[in-house]
Amino acid sequence: MTTLTGIGEPCELRMAIVLSTYHDFVTNRLRDGALEALQVAGLSTDSVVIASVPGAFEIPQAARRLAVSGRVDAVICLGCLIRGQTPHFDLIASAVIQGITEASLDSGVPMTFGVLTTNSAEEALARARDDPSNKGWEAAQAALSMARLFRQFPPKDSERMG
Repeated sequence: MTTLTGIGEPCELRMAIVLSTYHDFVTNRLRDGALEALQVAGLSTDSVVIASVPGAFEIPQAARRLAVSGRVDAVICLGCLIRGQTPHFDLIASAVIQGITEASLDSGVPMTFGVLTTNSAEEALARARDDPSNKGWEAAQAALSMARLFRQFPPKDSERMG
């Protein structure tokens, strides 16, 4: 029996971060948490590309483009949605979740969901603290794990996507 895990050295992984600049007082903290997690894991800053997008709705589009470029092993999606008084929050959250899922499945490249969906700015900031509970840190850890796992079991040439 073979057991595949996402445990191990990051080797020569190449990571992308798609960062929504909307609510940047939160998303910049998520970015910093993700970058710190990647650095602690041993990735050099030269192995990371950051693509800034205007809002959460644009995250899946950029994530897909980065994934199909063939230049990254995983994509970390970071953003922040704060509930308002209209259904806009629910519509955008649903679209972002579905878009990231479809982009990952279509491209065959792991993507992690570090998009906060909170009721208030205070809740968002609590999830973007300067420690390993930072959701950007957690999304980066998951991306590293998935990239290492996929490296252990690559698709056959006929199954490659992109």
